[in-house]
Amino acid sequence: MPELRVNRDHGAMGMTGGARRERLRSDDPAGCSGGGASAAIFATMRGPRHRRPKARALIATALAIVLAGCGQQATSTHTTAPTASSASTASTSSAATSEASTAGRPGRRPAHAGKEGERALAYSTASAQIVQPQPAPGSCHAIGAGLYSRPDPHCTPGALNPAVTQTTIEQTICRDGWTNAVRPPESVTEPEKQASMAAYGDTGPPSAYEYDHLVPLELGGAVNDPRNLWPEPGSSPNPKDAVEDELNREVCDGRLTLHEAQRAIATDWLTAPGTSPGPELGEVPPRTGAGAAPAGTPTVSSPARCAVTASYNDRYHDYDVYVHSNQASQTVTVTGPGGRTATWHTDASGYADVYLNAGSDAAGQMITARVGNASCQGAL
Repeated sequence: MPELRVNRDHGAMGMTGGARRERLRSDDPAGCSGGGASAAIFATMRGPRHRRPKARALIATALAIVLAGCGQQATSTHTTAPTASSASTASTSSAATSEASTAGRPGRRPAHAGKEGERALAYSTASAQIVQPQPAPGSCHAIGAGLYSRPDPHCTPGALNPAVTQTTIEQTICRDGWTNAVRPPESVTEPEKQASMAAYGDTGPPSAYEYDHLVPLELGGAVNDPRNLWPEPGSSPNPKDAVEDELNREVCDGRLTLHEAQRAIATDWLTAPGTSPGPELGEVPPRTGAGAAPAGTPTVSSPARCAVTASYNDRYHDYDVYVHSNQASQTVTVTGPGGRTATWHTDASGYADVYLNAGSDAAGQMITARVGNASCQGAL
């Protein structure tokens, strides 16, 4: 290997070694442009000639160390140096994070996400030949009053018959006489009805109520499950019966899926697809018993309607309040326990998912939703 020659007096650029080293240090404090390496070389080569073989090894080692350090610094400098666009992105990301932290959720989901997030209706295995236990007396609270009231979603959320699916409708709900074949006998339903009336605080005569399947048998509702039965005010036939028949026709004609019909009737039969209730919806017969409205309460006729249900969100530790209405693109205000409120707006179909800040210990407490000209109540 030819011996490395170094001009001790002038260096590579014709200036003194000391001056070159000083300039390299000032231009590149880390020594990564060659200054650090040159300094090591000069210091080593100043020694006696007989030591130069060892000096060559030391020079090679020094160069390797310096070059490795420079590579790391270059990489670090390249990745950390902010550009205008990265600074803008970081600022936007920081703002979004701050907003999400303030709101409690990382961003509002599309309207359909809330619908998909609703509790799925359970399939029932309850026997139609055995009297089923009912909720405790006074534990259920109907929503509204009279013929157009709806059951407590905690006591009566609806339940399904596992024998009825989209692939079996021709052999079940679309076949004449099938519902009569699966309907429970009165020896089973009569004692259940009285216990269910006690759960809802109804003290009127049993004949003033229909022991109603929330999801009807002709839409694949559970035959004898307390989650699907409740004391509906008024005798049969009633306005809901006409909606059930229409939904059955739409499912059997292929205009509506079984799942869509079941979810619609369980959520709110007043806003179910294919229904067009008339002005008589404002004529609300009084409910008797514990759920009755105070005497003298005026009945207001209005075509505006809404229904509200809720489910606790374990991820965000608050409630999704689902509001279904015929009030499209309107502000929704939900008032919950302690007077706390939350606001959002309905979409083009009249649906909204409102986030209400309340803990899981608020379950069962009443909430009120106001959307456009409609007002409705439910329970967390």
